[in-house]
Amino acid sequence: MEHIIYQLEEDLAILTLNRPEVANGFHIPMCEEILEALTLAEEDPAVHFVLINANGKVFSVGGDLVEMKRAVDEDDIPSLTKIAELVNTISYKIKQIAKPVLMEVDGAVAGAAANMAVAADFCLATDKAKFIQAFVGVGLAPDAGGIHLLSRSIGVTRAVQLAMTGEALTADKALEWGLVYRVCKADKLEKTREQLLKKLRRGSSNSYAAIKKLVWESQFKDWQDYAVLELNLQASLAQTEDFKEGVRAHSERRRPKFTGK
Repeated sequence: MEHIIYQLEEDLAILTLNRPEVANGFHIPMCEEILEALTLAEEDPAVHFVLINANGKVFSVGGDLVEMKRAVDEDDIPSLTKIAELVNTISYKIKQIAKPVLMEVDGAVAGAAANMAVAADFCLATDKAKFIQAFVGVGLAPDAGGIHLLSRSIGVTRAVQLAMTGEALTADKALEWGLVYRVCKADKLEKTREQLLKKLRRGSSNSYAAIKKLVWESQFKDWQDYAVLELNLQASLAQTEDFKEGVRAHSERRRPKFTGK
């Protein structure tokens, strides 16, 4: 794998986002590798827990903005639609896999990455982490199952407010709202993870699989219908002048001027 690192430590599979030069932005090859790694972890009987973390000062900005700019300049909207499909599938996989999924985040957690953090069973955050629904800044709507996940985790009103304002949610506020399991200093992140794993290793993998199945059936079994709507709306938004303006404005480090076109 070129864009992530996949390794095993005893019963723990670790997926590390490894594109720090672009703030771990998602593009098609990286998304495909994440899905491949999740499948490996799911199918490996020696793996009981899955951890997703990242190299670099930023956990992830979500969609690769360099790739977005290229797609806008070359009118390659299908590639952006493909990324939207893949990140939704990643969140879907995190919820479906019958093993506890942990995520360690430090720094900015934006866009699709913020919604994958909601999909995880346990999110461990440093006090420098910030969760940002960045989509509105480039004329898009949340992807990676964002509204589906957020509305069930923090309520519809809070989910709408975060999505519409794009305001950053601090680690402490995310803990208060129930999106984060623990908040710690960056140098305590590994220790915090090991404390959680020690607790989880006392439990039965059968119980964890059953719990995840019950959660899916009670809260997320209509995911596929939602995913179709999310993808159709993102594909439509990616064709708008507002989206192109948003991407160009970000590249030029200025405030976008949206017109509703």
